[in-house]
This record gives sequence, C-alpha cells and structure tokens, in this order.
Amino acid sequence: MASGAVGTVTRGTTNTNRLRRVDRWIAALPELRRASDPLVVDLGYGASGVTAFELHHRLARVRPDVEVLGLEIEPARVRRAEEQLAEVRAGATPFAADARISFGLGGFEVPLPAGRLATVIRAFNVLRQYDESDVATAWQRMRARLQPGGVLVEGTCDELGRISSWVALDPQGPRTLTVSLRLHDLEAPSVVAERLPKALIHRNVPGERVHAFLTELDRLWRVHSPLGAYGPTQRWIAVAESLRAAGWPVIGGRARWRLGELSVAWEAVAPAS
Repeated sequence: MASGAVGTVTRGTTNTNRLRRVDRWIAALPELRRASDPLVVDLGYGASGVTAFELHHRLARVRPDVEVLGLEIEPARVRRAEEQLAEVRAGATPFAADARISFGLGGFEVPLPAGRLATVIRAFNVLRQYDESDVATAWQRMRARLQPGGVLVEGTCDELGRISSWVALDPQGPRTLTVSLRLHDLEAPSVVAERLPKALIHRNVPGERVHAFLTELDRLWRVHSPLGAYGPTQRWIAVAESLRAAGWPVIGGRARWRLGELSVAWEAVAPAS
C-alpha cells in the first residue's frame, strides 16, 4: 500500500465499458459543465486504467478541457496504468493521444496537486468489501477533497455494467440515490439490491426505507407490465411517473428515465438509524 494512502487493496476487477452508465450521468452534471477547474478523480480504478481513459473520453465531449486523475493504493496498478498511458500517448489506442489524464498513488484521502480540489470524485466498487461502519468516514474524507458544489459519486455495479446504483454527495452530505438498469429482459427492478452502495446494501429489509423503495419499484413494474408491448422503456417511464405521483421525491425526467435510470432524494432511502 502507498505510504500515507488510506484504504485497503480491493480485488481490482476492471472491464471495458463497465462504468458507462455512471459516466454518462456524470457527463450531464451541471457542476461539471460550469466548473472553472474541471478536475475529475477516478478513485480505485482497479487492475487496469481503462476506466479512467473511458471516463475522460466521455466527459471530454461536454468539457474538452476536463482533466482526469486516476488514483490507486496499489503501486503495481499505478505502474500498469502508466504503461497504458504511454501507449495512449504513442497513438496506439483509440483514446486521444493528448488526453489530459494522469495516474498516482492514493486512497480515500484523495491526494491532489497543491491548491486544487476535485469537481467530481467517482469512487466505484471501492467500498463493497468494507464494513458498513466504515462508510461515513470514507465519505467524509472524500467529500473534504471536493470543490464547493463538487460531487462525490460512490456506487457499485455488476461485472458487465448492466446493473448499477450510486449515491451522489456534495460537500455537506448525500443528496440522491440513482439506480440504472439494462431494461431489456429485466424481470424486476429489485435485481439492483445486490448492487446497492455499501451504505444501503444491508438495509434491504422490512422497516428500512430502501426496502420500501425497491418493493414499490417491483410493484409498479408489475402494474405497468401491459406497456411492455411498447417496449421496456415505456414501461420504465410509467413506473417513474407513478412513483412520483405517489409522492416519492423522484429527481429528473424522461431524458434520464429513457436510459434506464431513476433517481430519488436521499432522505427517501436513507438508513432508518
């Protein structure tokens, strides 16, 4: 582990396009688009630096001046990513040779160049192997490295990136939970239960808000099953509209729902205690 780095080495599972769902959500963030210093951190990118390259590629479409810093606490992973970066610089990959990407050693303390703070920190699949009791401290450390109005995106996904969820936090604390699902052949939205962020994954039990949320998602998915004849997207949109009509604090609209996303205010799913 890197000297001074906070955290433990995870499995490092990395697959191409695994984080595409959260990347496109980040690309739409107003905070990224209006940032004066668009520095984005890919924290815990794993055994390969590919997620950092993909993140830069997707964000550069909306912020050509975006800068991505990949951080890992395992030195061998940093060396591997730097080898990959050399290939990018040589023009031997599909990624832009002049992409503003760098890699370094670091954990939840998020070491950054002097005087700089991050617009966005994406920490995906890094807390999955920790205890729930470790989450608040990790969140606090990472949030302290955000610019005013910056966003920490902490979540989990399956190996292929078809099932994903994340919490968005600002410097003051958590503000939303988003689930993002591949709708084709989806049997029930609660499939995301196994990929909830660590703060919620053990809370999917009766009496907890997130359990009520997933239960209602499944119920509405069944209610709107006739709309499946028009495609799963129309069915999902109807679920989101019904959820909002029932009083759930649904964030966003059809543009996001069409992607298989659904976001709710954090207080609707926060742990009961």
